[in-house]
Amino acid sequence: MKAGISIGGIAILFLFIFGCLGSKGIDKEIRIDLDIPDTFQHSDRYEISSIGKSWWKDFGDRRLEELIDELLEKSWDIKRATLRIVELKNTLIKTHALRLPRLDLELLAKRQSQYVNRVVPKNLGLSFQKEREIVDIFTLSVPASYELDLWGRLSGAEDAVRAQILEAEENRKTIIQSLIAEAVSLYLQIKAKDEELRIEKERVKNYKKSLLLVESRFKRGLCDILELRQARRALAASEAMIPKLKEELGDLEQRLSILLGRYPKTGDFSKRSYWNYLKTLRPVPPGLPSQLLLRRPDIRAAQARLKALSAMVGVSRASRFPRITLTGNMGYASEELHRLFTPQSYLWSLAIGIIRPIFDGNRLKAEQKEAEIRYREGLTQYAETVLKAFYEVESALLRRKKLLERRERLFTLLKEAMLTEEVAVSRYRRGLIDFLTVLEAKQKRFEAEQSLVRTELGILLTRISLIRALGGAWG
Repeated sequence: MKAGISIGGIAILFLFIFGCLGSKGIDKEIRIDLDIPDTFQHSDRYEISSIGKSWWKDFGDRRLEELIDELLEKSWDIKRATLRIVELKNTLIKTHALRLPRLDLELLAKRQSQYVNRVVPKNLGLSFQKEREIVDIFTLSVPASYELDLWGRLSGAEDAVRAQILEAEENRKTIIQSLIAEAVSLYLQIKAKDEELRIEKERVKNYKKSLLLVESRFKRGLCDILELRQARRALAASEAMIPKLKEELGDLEQRLSILLGRYPKTGDFSKRSYWNYLKTLRPVPPGLPSQLLLRRPDIRAAQARLKALSAMVGVSRASRFPRITLTGNMGYASEELHRLFTPQSYLWSLAIGIIRPIFDGNRLKAEQKEAEIRYREGLTQYAETVLKAFYEVESALLRRKKLLERRERLFTLLKEAMLTEEVAVSRYRRGLIDFLTVLEAKQKRFEAEQSLVRTELGILLTRISLIRALGGAWG
């Protein structure tokens, strides 16, 4: 008996040492071969400050803040992402349970019919005779089993699920960031479209005044019918733009309603309010490229996915090693219920089982290769995610820089267009020029106003894109 225990102990020790040689995952620092500059190419040299979580409050719009609060509470996408995390946490509980001993309670009451050999006297001798007998069997036992995780198969599976939970949490943060950015973008587009509608209505009023002036001159014989037709055509064209702008405005409002989990109604967001946010927003300090990897949740999610894939490599590798299971059973068994708990009915058993794959057609080896390839695929996806992140930042910075330059030029253009219109109207009143010249001056003025609104909207939307690209705002 002692020799048996000694041999078993040596066998377990050998397996343990062999297991320590490892079937862990690819536990390496994540590196990608990229030439990353110290600063972004199109950034200004601002100092880095901390990331602000509620960056939308910088706009100073209470209505916008209320909408974001509603979004965070009612968004179906956020709820779905949250449920995914809950699902994975329950998967973790289930996976962790595989590493713990399993205990069952087994109750059995069985009646069976069987043949038994009985010794009976026959012709002054003895003989055996088969007889049918009904037997009752009562069993109460506690079977137990436990797998020794020497190779890290079970712990690797648990690590993989933990990494999946981390990935799901980062994905949820990504979804929240994207939804907030989309909601703010739609809200700003609604404000800009409302501003364009205001300008178009102002253009209609202006053209009506011009039409009155042309009609007055026509009645006095100071202009011909062509100028009158030109004035009426310009007014009709401007009035025709108003339904189109209202349609575009309504579509934006419906999209924002859907995003907030509401019925797609119109008229809830286009109330006149402060538009020129650029006067109050702080400047943009973009940060350093190295810090981008620490901010963006999608990059952290890709890192977590790599950890999960690495752990699954270890799981598939460990599946090729022997699986060692301890099993035991303890309880009572008796043919009579009232004697079930007597010492004579007590029973127990203890066993160790080792299953070692011998021949499986290289299936397990192929599964390990598949896991390793999936890890390498994940690494390429991670590198692509990082490159895309840098592109998004550089693109937003470049666009912002050029839009700011365009905005300064549009201010000059608008000023000159307004002065040109004033001079043209004055000269027309004196009969020095025709109405077509006046009409062209008016069109250039209103086109400059609308271009300025669209450009300022582009600057604001680029700011939001930059916030998303940097994984947060600045404090």
